Amino acid sequence: MLAFLPAMTLGAFWFGGERALMMVALGLPVALALLGSFTRATRPAPGRDGLTGLMVAPGFDSHVKDVFARTEDCGLKSALLVIEIDDYDELLAAHGQDAGDVVVQRVVERIGAVVRHRDTVARLDRNRFAICLTPIMQLDLELCIQLAGRLQLRIEEPVPFDGSSLFVSCSIGICQRHRVPKGATSSWLDCAVAALDEALSVGPSSIRAFSSDTHIHLNHGDTLKEEAAQALESGMIQAWFQPQLSTDTGRVSGFEALARWFHPVQGMIAPSVFLPALEEAGLLPKLSQQMVQQALIAIKSWDAADLDVPSVGVNFATDELRDPALVNRIRWELDRFGLTPDRLTIEVLETVVTDQPDEVVARNITALGEMGCQIDLDDFGTGHASIASVRRFRVSRIKIDRSFVTKADHDPEQQKLIAAILTMAERLELKTLGEGVETAGEHALLAQLGCDHVQGFGIGRPMPFDQTLDWVVAHEAKLQDAPVIGRQSH
Repeated sequence: MLAFLPAMTLGAFWFGGERALMMVALGLPVALALLGSFTRATRPAPGRDGLTGLMVAPGFDSHVKDVFARTEDCGLKSALLVIEIDDYDELLAAHGQDAGDVVVQRVVERIGAVVRHRDTVARLDRNRFAICLTPIMQLDLELCIQLAGRLQLRIEEPVPFDGSSLFVSCSIGICQRHRVPKGATSSWLDCAVAALDEALSVGPSSIRAFSSDTHIHLNHGDTLKEEAAQALESGMIQAWFQPQLSTDTGRVSGFEALARWFHPVQGMIAPSVFLPALEEAGLLPKLSQQMVQQALIAIKSWDAADLDVPSVGVNFATDELRDPALVNRIRWELDRFGLTPDRLTIEVLETVVTDQPDEVVARNITALGEMGCQIDLDDFGTGHASIASVRRFRVSRIKIDRSFVTKADHDPEQQKLIAAILTMAERLELKTLGEGVETAGEHALLAQLGCDHVQGFGIGRPMPFDQTLDWVVAHEAKLQDAPVIGRQSH
C-alpha cells in the first residue's frame, strides 16, 4: 500500500484538489502505522506462550542454566518448582478445550499472585508449569515446601466457568539448587521433573522434593519399551489393590487391581510412563492376563484367610478386548482357581462402548457379561455413552468419574449432576460407584444421594497384596457398632 502512496496522492489531487491531497498524504500513513501497531500488539512475543504470555521451555531451560552457573560458588540459593494440573485430559474430555484454556489462564494468574515479581515462571507443556526462584541468601527446604503449599492452596480454588465451578488439583515437584548431584548428566530441571513424577505416582495434589533417594525416571523410546517388556516378563510389574466400600454397610465390597512397577534402581515408575510403552510394544494383552491371574490369586488368599471380599475389578483396554480368545481364557482361569465368574469384574472405559467398537470387542464384552462376570463402565460421564450401549453390553455398574465427585460436597451444581446420574442408574437397575473420593464430606454426600459404592484415596490408597490383609482386618474392626448412613430421595 505504501508503494502506491504517490499514485493515490496524485489521484486525490486530480479529483479533489489540495484538500484531498493533504488528507490522503497525511491520513493514510497514520492509519497504516496504527494498523501495524495493533497487529504487533496481538502477536505473541517470540519465545512466549500464546495463551498465557509465559516463557516457553527453550527459553526457560536457558534461564535455568544461567541461574545454575551464577549460583555455583557465591553463597546464593535458588530452587525450581514444577507444577502439573492433575487429570487435565479428563477435564478436557468432560468440559472441552475452552474450559481447559480458562483453567490454564486462572492457574497462571494465581501462580503470579503467589511468587515474587523477580521469579521466573514458564509454561513447559499444556498443563505443566515451572518456577525458577530468584537467588537469595536464605532458602531452605521448609520455605520451599511452604511456598509449594501456598501455590497449591491458591491454584485449587474453584474456577468459575459457564455458570458453574471447575475444581482442579495440582502436583508439585521441588528441587533446590544445591541438591542437584555433582557431575550429574541430568540437568537441574530434570531433577525437579523427577520429583514431580514421584508426586504424581503418589496421587493427586501431592508435593515431593528431590533428594538423593529420588531417581530420575527412564527416558521414553526404545530403552523404555525394552525395560518395560523385561519388567513384565520378570514379574516386576505387580497388581496393587485399591479398596471399594459399600455406602450402606461400610464394608469392603471389592478391590480394583492396578498395575504398578517398582524399578530396583529407578524407584516407582508412574503408570502414565510405562503403560504407553507397553501399548506401543503390543504387550497390553499380556499385562491384562497377569492382572487377572494376580487378582484371582488374591481372591483365593482372602477366602483362605476368611475375609469377605466379593470381587476384584481388572481394567481392559480396547486392544485387550479385541483378542478373540479372551472369553475362553478368562473362563479357563476361573475354572483353574475354582471361582465363580461373579468374583471377577471387567472394567471397561466408557469411551470403549461409545466409539462403535468392532464386532470382536462387542462380542467379548457381551459374552463376559452373559458368562456371569460383572461389567463396570469406568469414568462414566466423560465419554457420552448412550443408554442403548449401557443396556447392550449388560453393564452391571457405572463408575462415576472423579471429576464429578471432587469437592462435590461444596458445589450444588455438581450435586445435581451426580443426583441425575444416580436417578438414571436407579431406573436402569444399575449399581453405582463414586471414584476419586478423598474427603469424609464427599463420602457422606455420595452415601446420602444413594451411590452404592465408593473408592478413592479417602477410602484407601492402592497397596501391595500383602498389605491388604491387615487393611481389611483393621477396617472391619472399625465397623463394629457403626451406624448406617441414611439416604436422600432423588
